[in-house]
Amino acid sequence: MSFAPLSLEEVYQLADDGANGAIVVMSGMVRNQTEGKPVVALEYQAYEPMALNIFRQIATEIRAQWSDVTHVVLHHRTGKLTVGDISVLVAVGCPHRSEAFAACKYGIDTLKHNAPIWKKEHWQDGSTSWVSIAACETQDNC
Repeated sequence: MSFAPLSLEEVYQLADDGANGAIVVMSGMVRNQTEGKPVVALEYQAYEPMALNIFRQIATEIRAQWSDVTHVVLHHRTGKLTVGDISVLVAVGCPHRSEAFAACKYGIDTLKHNAPIWKKEHWQDGSTSWVSIAACETQDNC
């Protein structure tokens, strides 16, 4: 969890290893609309101690399911982000690409479902609304 901007380069380096044949990075960012409604910013809040435990649990589950994985990196922003800012990064290093893709997908899907993180959408008209990112699991627009 970080108030500071997330770095693709840093996350890639953390996942890098000489044993890797692949590093898959998923970058989630703030887009300018949700369901056609203009968004100007998102504000993320988290119950950080529990979120970090969930992140560790996800990494453990990934390593149990894909034993060749060398590194798992999960980072999420908190605070107010504007359109184009990176909100979440998941990176998985592995000898083979198919396992790296599957493990990375599992990582982001499980993070969105289990982590105690909420986002407040700031609409162009000045209104706002809070959404749990877990509520986004079944929606393609979150």
